[in-house]
Amino acid sequence: MAIVSLQQIGKNYGSVTAVHEFDLTINDGEFLVLLGPSGCGKSTTLRMIAGLESISKGTLEIGGKVMNAVDPKDRGVAMVFQNYALYPHKSVFDNMAMALKLQRVPADEIQRRVGGVADMLGLTDFLERKPAALSGGQRQRVAIGRAIVRTPEVFLFDEPLSNLDAKLRVRMRMELQQLHERLGVTSIYVTHDQVEAMTLADRIVIMDSGVVAQVGTPREVYDDPATIFVAGFIGSPAMNFINIEPAGDYGWKSKDSSFAISDLNGFDTADLTSVTLGIRPEDIEVVARDSKTGDPWCFDADIRLAELLGADALLNLSVAGEDMLVRVGGVDHPERGHQIGIRIAPARLHAFNPDTGKALPRIQKH
Repeated sequence: MAIVSLQQIGKNYGSVTAVHEFDLTINDGEFLVLLGPSGCGKSTTLRMIAGLESISKGTLEIGGKVMNAVDPKDRGVAMVFQNYALYPHKSVFDNMAMALKLQRVPADEIQRRVGGVADMLGLTDFLERKPAALSGGQRQRVAIGRAIVRTPEVFLFDEPLSNLDAKLRVRMRMELQQLHERLGVTSIYVTHDQVEAMTLADRIVIMDSGVVAQVGTPREVYDDPATIFVAGFIGSPAMNFINIEPAGDYGWKSKDSSFAISDLNGFDTADLTSVTLGIRPEDIEVVARDSKTGDPWCFDADIRLAELLGADALLNLSVAGEDMLVRVGGVDHPERGHQIGIRIAPARLHAFNPDTGKALPRIQKH
């Protein structure tokens, strides 16, 4: 196991900057997830750590040793790829043993290590099969097993579950969690799937166009997103956003509709002429319409569409001329065409500077 340190690390392709310089320390035994949309620089960052991409700027250290110019095979890392990268003509045993044979590990030691890992991953009965005779989940286990037998200091995962169906992804996520708890090896995992990130990570690094937008635990990035991008990317369904501006004595209102609120519940809005209000769908409650009198956080809403998801349902609403998505229970939920009352939880509001995209701080009460 090892600490991985990225110091002002960056990657350029000619005049194009793929990864802007940033600092990050990945703790010994930590499971860190690099999360973001396609083209954000997460896989490029992983490949720089692996040695598959050169480092344009900064310093990479693994276990306290500078690795910028070290060959990939000598970095003490093992990588699991999205497409498995198995040798189709070799058996499961030979695929898992290949790296050990290249390192001239004694045959009895190879047998012991491959056998132990195969038993751990439930592959013992498949050691003589070729990859074509395996399911997608079994192939992914072989790819993971091939990495484990090398006993690396760091595991690198490049979207390893993206080729699996939804049910198998859930199962493999559980297996990866259990495997990490058992091995305790420092792991860096790349994905664009926020569910994978939220369920697997000790910490998440959210990247946007080559820039690190936020680093934090799953709870931190969900509860306190640092930017509009993070707020819209984390959470399913996505956060509702409404642009509002000062409305004299009343408070704040939307420029293009009649949506209005009396205050921003403690956010520091000094010198701002507009604010982007963020409301998560799960922080809006359906209430009886006659209960909303006198409550500034209650509104009338027209249901434009109701989507049943099973245990939950999503209501697409029109609230004072603004589109809003609300998550409710999937049993006896109101249907399309009805008018309902809703209440926004003021303590769960988010507010952002629309010019910088950064979250507004709350005024500290003494």
